[in-house]
Amino acid sequence: MELKGGKQDSSEGSEGAKGKMTLPLALVALISAFGSSFQYGYNVSVINSPAPYVQGFYNRTYLDRTGVPMDRGLQTLLWSLTVSMFPLGGLFGSLMVWPMVNSCGRKGTLLINNLFSIAAAILMGTSELAKTFEVIILSRVVMGIFAGLASNVVPMFLGEMSPKNLRGAIGVVPQLFITIGILAAQILGLNSILGNAKGWPVLLGLTGIPSLIQLLTLPLFPESPRYLLIQKGDEEQARRALQRLRGWQDVEEEIQEMYQENRSEKEEGQFSVLSLFTFRGLRWQLISIIVMMAGQQLSGVNGVFYYADRIFESAGVHSSSIQYVTVSIGAINVVMTLLAVFIVESLGRRILLLAGFVLCSASCALLTLALNLQSTVSWMSYLSILCVIAYIIGHALGPSPIPAVMITEMFLQSSRPAAFMVGGSVHWLSNFTVGLVFLYMEAGLGPYSFLIFCAICIATTLYIFFIVPETKNKTFMEINRIMAKRNKVEVQESKELKDSYPLSRQEEKKSLSSSEM
Repeated sequence: MELKGGKQDSSEGSEGAKGKMTLPLALVALISAFGSSFQYGYNVSVINSPAPYVQGFYNRTYLDRTGVPMDRGLQTLLWSLTVSMFPLGGLFGSLMVWPMVNSCGRKGTLLINNLFSIAAAILMGTSELAKTFEVIILSRVVMGIFAGLASNVVPMFLGEMSPKNLRGAIGVVPQLFITIGILAAQILGLNSILGNAKGWPVLLGLTGIPSLIQLLTLPLFPESPRYLLIQKGDEEQARRALQRLRGWQDVEEEIQEMYQENRSEKEEGQFSVLSLFTFRGLRWQLISIIVMMAGQQLSGVNGVFYYADRIFESAGVHSSSIQYVTVSIGAINVVMTLLAVFIVESLGRRILLLAGFVLCSASCALLTLALNLQSTVSWMSYLSILCVIAYIIGHALGPSPIPAVMITEMFLQSSRPAAFMVGGSVHWLSNFTVGLVFLYMEAGLGPYSFLIFCAICIATTLYIFFIVPETKNKTFMEINRIMAKRNKVEVQESKELKDSYPLSRQEEKKSLSSSEM
């Protein structure tokens, strides 16, 4: 991808420049992902390293208040709440996506969302000073709401801004920053840096800095052109936004495509979640995003990370070194997601999803075997480590980054916010469910827990293979036509682009052209 910062002569034509990444587009992707997606990843991981010190703070505060030490049952309950409130808040945040992006816009929602993060960061950072542990639990809910909004709005915002042949690569950028956020929390959470008795309030409070940067810089960039034209009806603003993002003046083809999309959807109007579930024309799109988002979380990624420390211990890694091994796994996750950014446009979405889920299922099956045999066969512990690494590579290539890209691509403007609300809710509900039941699964089934994850990966792979189409380098309308055939519905938009473009607009363009001659 070639980066272009300056204006391009319109005579070059939009066709010849479609593959170019402009500086404004690159910056808006980086600022959106750093200010929002990075923090989602950071807060997924940040609570793990300083856990003993935060729990110690809970105990000291309770002792100071009551004069008696906290009993073990209450301590376990409070810590479980601290951990589980984040995905629960994520579910609440996902439920806010549809009303917020339709009323405030994509950029507006991201800017408002920063207020959640900054408020939570201040509360967490000052909790020890204020001698109140309740605000940490409250802040985890607030950060979950932030993450629930961010994980849905950023892919939608960037997907609507990107040209069709860069949509996949730019769509993976939010997931890349999630993995970078996880890695940053792991590094800063090392005992030698901030993962200690003195540093943990700073570690938790740092999450507000990316939000502050985004709050100051994102207003300098345009709103989603599709939102401006289709939902706000402001063609001039949409044209200016497109010209700035593309780096050239001739954006007529994309304007026409938006009008075509708008015309095809006018009869249905804006979709609510209920109408999305009852509309036959979007049946397979809806089922597909539910399967992919559920498969992403129920495939066992949290279980693999949970087991990782134990697997490395059994392989002879010293307990004091395990945190460095965890950082190395986080680094592998970042590198493989970065690879996905560069290969998604050449290989396509389907192949990455299929290859990723197949690798995850094979890793889960082998991991079950290795964990069962490692007490009798010495080298099985090393096979366990290889399975963990292979699983993380597979998940980072497909199941982690691609489903959000597919939601953007499989739905048109009127149904996209409701689709992200459904997909996000499934994502966070599945995440919460795995966190809730995995310990019980592990206690009852031991290593055989991974066979359940293996079965889920295989089922998701089969569904994608038979149902989900390739969306690489296709316009939203072209993808809509493919899915209309599967849904067995007639679509007017199967006509040529120029036939679907509003006649009054065509005449207006012709009259303007002739008057300029």
